[in-house]
Amino acid sequence: MSAAPRAATEVVSPDSCTHLTGADHVASLSAALGSLSGQLDALDRWGRQLADVLCGESRGRLLAAGNGGSAAQAQHLTAELVGRYRADRPPFAAVCLTAETSSLTAIANDYPADELFARQVEAHGRPGDVLVLLSTSGRSPNAVAAARRARECGITVLALTGPAPNPLAAEADEAVCIDSPWTATVQECHLVALHLVCAAFDAAVLAEPARVPESRIRVAR
Repeated sequence: MSAAPRAATEVVSPDSCTHLTGADHVASLSAALGSLSGQLDALDRWGRQLADVLCGESRGRLLAAGNGGSAAQAQHLTAELVGRYRADRPPFAAVCLTAETSSLTAIANDYPADELFARQVEAHGRPGDVLVLLSTSGRSPNAVAAARRARECGITVLALTGPAPNPLAAEADEAVCIDSPWTATVQECHLVALHLVCAAFDAAVLAEPARVPESRIRVAR
């Protein structure tokens, strides 16, 4: 006799199975988005904070990094700021540390693995800049080391992680933690979180015309 189907809202633990069905995946994502919904104020605050840094007199920059799928999402974030999210606006300084392949391989070849991002943070970051780190576990040693180095350099650290508590959240100035045991689910929620940050950033930038000089607006072709 086949097992009875699980309810659509039942979240499966990694301890109870090794495979997520489509229904399991959707249930897991729905539950994780519930944990994200309680942190929307933080994401809105991050967007406004980025606007203050990137549009301020010092014209600061955003640095971003992560491993694996989180590396791709870090690059996604910087692309939204250098390009655009929705509304047309000027480009802003955002550097994805995981995209610097020659630097990555040189550092990995010559220094301990934990230095992979930390050395780049020290090179590119300036006091007042913002570093966004993504880690589904919150335990990636190179991300934790980058957070520590950033704070030593006067750089604000914002972290997107999996379940709290975790070392990266502890080292960050502020963290948004997704309560899910599934790596894929955490990554999917991180993408939603990044888009919410971008939306808040655009709203803050476009709310003040002085931040967007008419001469710098380019209509997308």
